[in-house]
Amino acid sequence: MRAIAVQPKTKNVTLVDQEEPRIATPTQVKLRMLEAGVCGTDREICAFQYGTPPAGFDHLVIGHESLGEIVEVGDAVTHLKRGDLVVPMVRRPCPHAHCAACRAGRQDFCFTSDFTERGIKQAHGFMTEMVVDDASYMNVVPKALREVAVLVEPLTIAEKALLQIGQVQERLPWACPTHPTERAGHCHKAIVLGAGPVGILGAMALVVAGFRTFVYSREAGGDAKAALVRSFGAEYISAGDCPVDGLAKRLGNIDLVYEATGASQLAFSVLDQLGTNGIFVLTGVPGRRGPITVDTDLIMRNLVLRNQVLFGTVNAGKEAFAAAVRDLGVFMARFPTAVRAMITGRHPVNAYRDLLLGPLTGIKNVISLE
Repeated sequence: MRAIAVQPKTKNVTLVDQEEPRIATPTQVKLRMLEAGVCGTDREICAFQYGTPPAGFDHLVIGHESLGEIVEVGDAVTHLKRGDLVVPMVRRPCPHAHCAACRAGRQDFCFTSDFTERGIKQAHGFMTEMVVDDASYMNVVPKALREVAVLVEPLTIAEKALLQIGQVQERLPWACPTHPTERAGHCHKAIVLGAGPVGILGAMALVVAGFRTFVYSREAGGDAKAALVRSFGAEYISAGDCPVDGLAKRLGNIDLVYEATGASQLAFSVLDQLGTNGIFVLTGVPGRRGPITVDTDLIMRNLVLRNQVLFGTVNAGKEAFAAAVRDLGVFMARFPTAVRAMITGRHPVNAYRDLLLGPLTGIKNVISLE
């Protein structure tokens, strides 16, 4: 079977032939892969910034945003069946008995960093025709969401962040005083940094959670991305119209910043605009571009005197995948045109080089693996 892979030693990105996998244990399932999303991580792996093949292989099959159909189940699998559409999780637990997170099924908080990640670190990914994996890592998606289900995994980034935001903000009375039964975000303002896939999906999740949501990005206010943002109820602010140091003046107290750019200079500049009791979430992983200058005294003063919280989040656990499937259904009910517009194009496997190595285009490109 064909698979899209990187060969780090020779710095090649190529199609490889692999033997079709077989179910080896009673708890495994076999998937026919339908689609794989192309994201910045895939492009960085193809630029050989990171990415580690499994032991005994000189290549790594990439792809971690995926959708598959179950074609075979092991004898011990009772909650899945042939024909189910599933999105597999990405991270697999480390082997250490002392890692409380992995032993509890929360490998997204692994203490040892000896986890593996499919398509990224020491485990083949999903840009291939067939995959065998343990049933415990499968997340069922309703067939009604088939056309957008490949967005589940990138949406889990926002869902995990929202789960943590809810837990962190239990430290204070955060409910809306005029509508205390509303969802957590009601009466609060959130800014999303960046209008890429992670940013737009995060903005959709924040809108559904009740936040008054703003997307701050470099595109002009008349850009297609700005129109997309407005179409699902968020507000768009162009960096060309409002410099960073004008955000708090324009919006008032900013309760939440959801960073989705990987641009550290921008992130730490906006951190200065975060309001009292605010929470700042970092999701981007910047490349090593050299040191930047930040006012550390001001950052520390604000964190202390304004009771602020700053945290980073990566990968996702079962709870976030379930939330992503649920909210994707809500998105499709409330703003289906906007969700469909997230997927810029579906492309055949043979187009992999342009998608992974060529200029970045559109919002979310998808490789069809059927």
